[in-house]
This record gives sequence, C-alpha cells and structure tokens, in this order.
Amino acid sequence: MPTHNEIVKGLVQTLKPAAPARVHLLLAGLMWTVVGAVLAVLGTFWALRRPTLLMQLLVAAAVLAGVVKSLSVLDRAARKIALRIETRGDGRCVGGFLSWRSWLLVAIMAGTGRVLRSGIVALRVVGLLYVAVGVALLLSSRVLWTALRSHSATG
Repeated sequence: MPTHNEIVKGLVQTLKPAAPARVHLLLAGLMWTVVGAVLAVLGTFWALRRPTLLMQLLVAAAVLAGVVKSLSVLDRAARKIALRIETRGDGRCVGGFLSWRSWLLVAIMAGTGRVLRSGIVALRVVGLLYVAVGVALLLSSRVLWTALRSHSATG
C-alpha cells in the first residue's frame, strides 16, 4: 500500500505541466525578448514624451548603458540559465525554465518597477531606467535563442 507522500508525489508527477528542454529554452528566450522589448518601448515613450535634445541624448546614453549591462552581466546570466535548462534535460515542469531564485528576482524587479512608476520618481527618469534594462534584456536574449538553435540542431 503506497504511503500518503508517495500518492502525493505521484499525483504531482502526473499533473505537472512537463515540457522538453527546447520548450524551456524557447520560453526563456521569449520572456527575455518580450519583457526587454516592452521595457525599451515604454521607457522610450515615457522619456521622450517631451523630446528635448537633452532627453534624446539621455535615451542614447541609456541604450549604451543597456548594451554594457548586457555584455558585462546579463550574457553570463543567460548562459547560466541555458546551461541549467540543458543540464536538467527533458520532462521538467514548464515553469522551471527559471530557478526559484530567478523567479524571486523577477518578482522583486516587477515590484520595484511598480513602486518607481507610482510617482516617487519622475516617469521620464523611470523611462531611462526601463530603456537601459530593456535593451540589456533584449540584447542578451540572443544567448538564449542561440542555445535553442544549438539544442534543436543536436537534439
């Protein structure tokens, strides 16, 4: 007779939405691409609501900051995510394309964005931050798309 824990484990295993590693890579790439694009577009819109030469230069500086952040920090993070997904293999829970710590970081970043948009900081300043973060995510998403192409070619 199976124990209560064995029954629960079996039920969870049966009901969890599992997916192959290539789907996890696809979801990670989509998340970074879509979130990056939305942040970059919204940020640009907010920063350039009244387009002055200064704000245009600041948006250009935010884009440059995003490129630097992508190349110096987020590319490495994207490689770690891709490696984690590939190492774990197929049949893992679809939400597991990010670790629980990464999901926590996503929640903290979303909450921080919400607080910043609440009016404690001018929206055009928040826009510059969004441009930098959005560009960084969008540019580093290429690491995840490359991992997906490599995985699909070998898998």
